[in-house]
Amino acid sequence: MTTIQIDRRLPEEFFATALRADALAGLTATPKSLPPKWFYDERGSELFDKITLLDEYYPTRAEREILAAAAGQIAAQTGAATLAELGSGSGDKTRLLLDALAAAGTLRRYVPVDVSEAALAVAATRMTERYQDLAVHAVLSDFTAHLGLPGDPGRRLVVFLGGTIGNLLPAERAEFLARVRAELRSGDALLLGTDLVKDPAVLVAAYDDAAGVTAEFNKNMLRVLNAELGADFDVDQFEHVAVWNAEAEWIEMRLRSLADQTIHVPGIDRTVRFAAGEEMRTEISAKFRREGLAAELAAAGLAMRSWWTDAGGRFGLSLSVPA
Repeated sequence: MTTIQIDRRLPEEFFATALRADALAGLTATPKSLPPKWFYDERGSELFDKITLLDEYYPTRAEREILAAAAGQIAAQTGAATLAELGSGSGDKTRLLLDALAAAGTLRRYVPVDVSEAALAVAATRMTERYQDLAVHAVLSDFTAHLGLPGDPGRRLVVFLGGTIGNLLPAERAEFLARVRAELRSGDALLLGTDLVKDPAVLVAAYDDAAGVTAEFNKNMLRVLNAELGADFDVDQFEHVAVWNAEAEWIEMRLRSLADQTIHVPGIDRTVRFAAGEEMRTEISAKFRREGLAAELAAAGLAMRSWWTDAGGRFGLSLSVPA
């Protein structure tokens, strides 16, 4: 018999407080920047789902290809009883791993960790319908602040897919990996999805599609600020920009002001000025090389044990254990 437990780790008013803090810090900084988590209201989530289906946006397909080929090996190497997924969303690709662990006879518990209770409910329901006798321990948590991993018995496989780790700045990545390592026990493992360095034209196209879906996704952050903080951004007065930073080896998404404009943001009691041509960074998406990633993992006390890529060498999946 399946069971569902939801562990709520977020304090009251978490999102409102975090948004005000990020908006105040980012809109008053030079240059201006906001973290990508604020793309994702309901409309933003729908737009991102559309992005993953675009011809130009290869990461989702490439990662799924790897998982389809390597899930059996991952299950054999880890023998995991618990699969904990950070930023789980709907848990779609995760089913490949759960299928493999179930076939291996080790699977006992699925732990989706996400900031969206609606996404957790969808993931939990889907998994309990698919797997008999699976316990689902859903954790409502912001993994950048609190991993929320329960102390379940048996081996645990912590999964962080989608290349999402690339949204963190290098110092943030180091802190995140160190926190993951601190929660891992002997026998546990980390499965990490990372987009790889490649032709800049391919990278830029993935973040600036011909249909303009990513542009709408980027501008949705302004709509979130309008809705939640009472701001008066004119979305049409900003354009989407995606550039490859060759030195840092990451894609930057920015919003460029098309005119001199003054924005009122009552939710943080600020008036913000944008000059014509001024750009505000809304996301970085770091791209990795195997050797560099292995070094970052090692610095956090993790040893890369296995490495897989898709046939085109576009995306990497690594399995690491406590060193």
